[in-house]
Amino acid sequence: MPQERPARTSRPELIADTALALLAERGMRGLTHRAVDEAAGLPQGSTSNHARTRAALLEAAVQRLVAREAQMLGLRKMPDPADGLDAMTGALALALHRSLTGHRDLLLARYELALEATRRPELREIYDAAGRGFRDPLVALMTAAGSAAPQRHALSLIAWYEGMMFSCAAGQYHAEVPDEEELRAGVGELLRSMLGPRPGRGSGATA
Repeated sequence: MPQERPARTSRPELIADTALALLAERGMRGLTHRAVDEAAGLPQGSTSNHARTRAALLEAAVQRLVAREAQMLGLRKMPDPADGLDAMTGALALALHRSLTGHRDLLLARYELALEATRRPELREIYDAAGRGFRDPLVALMTAAGSAAPQRHALSLIAWYEGMMFSCAAGQYHAEVPDEEELRAGVGELLRSMLGPRPGRGSGATA
């Protein structure tokens, strides 16, 4: 499936988007200032003027990745548990389906950056801070949904998400991406095991 091209409004975004594309296509070794200039069609030295060091270029890539993933997932505002388990399940499954079917390049770039963060303490700090932008709202969501252990349940949900994304982007299921209904079933099973049956609208079985 063709990858959606992000809307670009500035040269810094173009540079960061190109860096992410190079990470997905060539890996960490293929990311250089000159390579970004060439791939982006910019005059030589443009990327160096924006991000003087490799560390600065990696930081720009992480920050842009976070912004694009937040927009793509559509979870800037978490679902409201008051709407019921079905609504929560549907929103989370839809976000995952978008990631798996239209943004494999972002997933591959993220894995490259995550591995590099294990070797660069300064990048680790930036990467972890970015991750908290999704983790903390998810903990709040599980708390509001009545979880008896929101931190642990958020971790389990994130681990399930991460496992699905890796398996379908770079693992054994890269050619067998589940459809949205299958993802709904998986998310629903996980949420029901954590939260149990809840009264009110949308609390019935999810498929």
